[in-house]
Amino acid sequence: MTTTATDLAYLARVLKAPRISSCAGRLAEQARDGGWTHEEYLAAVLSQEVTSREASGASIRIRAAGFGTVKSLEDFNFEHQLGAKRDVIAHLATSSYLLDARNVVLLGPPGTGKTHLAIGLGVKAAHAGHRVLFASATEWVTRLQAAHQAGRLAAELTRLRRYPLLIVDEVGYIPFEQDAANLFFQLVSSRYEHASIILTSNLPFARWGDVFGDHAVASAMIDRIIHHADVLTLKGHSYRLKDTKLTLPSERAENKAH
Repeated sequence: MTTTATDLAYLARVLKAPRISSCAGRLAEQARDGGWTHEEYLAAVLSQEVTSREASGASIRIRAAGFGTVKSLEDFNFEHQLGAKRDVIAHLATSSYLLDARNVVLLGPPGTGKTHLAIGLGVKAAHAGHRVLFASATEWVTRLQAAHQAGRLAAELTRLRRYPLLIVDEVGYIPFEQDAANLFFQLVSSRYEHASIILTSNLPFARWGDVFGDHAVASAMIDRIIHHADVLTLKGHSYRLKDTKLTLPSERAENKAH
């Protein structure tokens, strides 16, 4: 190893930038062959390090989000779900809504792609450098109940507000008792105009009062959620049953979210 290569390896270790050491030699050959300036060579080396760090950071954020199964927007079947407008999803995929603390609400029957889109948008947010947490509505309530019982609910809500994006999946599948509904309302209120929520539900807003057991609480919650929000209504048959002749009860017209 030459003295220069040894120096580069040492400096890369000190800077904790291993990509510099691994790509410097290869890029030096390209630079000599291509007649690059010193500035162009330096920019190329640093770009490799930044790209590597961003990819590593995104992977860490995606693992920490708790998605369970990671899904991408690129794998979403837009032909099956015409209610998901490509241009709207593409705009949301930029994660610009997080800068304005806007929400995203995905309504529709089971199997229409709500969770897939929610996770896909969460993954995009993670790649954009934002921390994300994903859980079902009942899991969020369980977490808040534990914090409340430990006397640290306010601290937990403050901690969660530091996450630019929370994803709340499956609102409406299981009714909440009054105490649980109040805790969920506090979660929504604490993030109002401070940080974003992506929320999925199989029920239209008109039926949320049944879920939360109190129409006044449901109305106040909905008001805060949709004040700054993109609301997408997905329709049609379950994608999971597309190759069968089965239909779900929720696919009847009277049960479709609207």
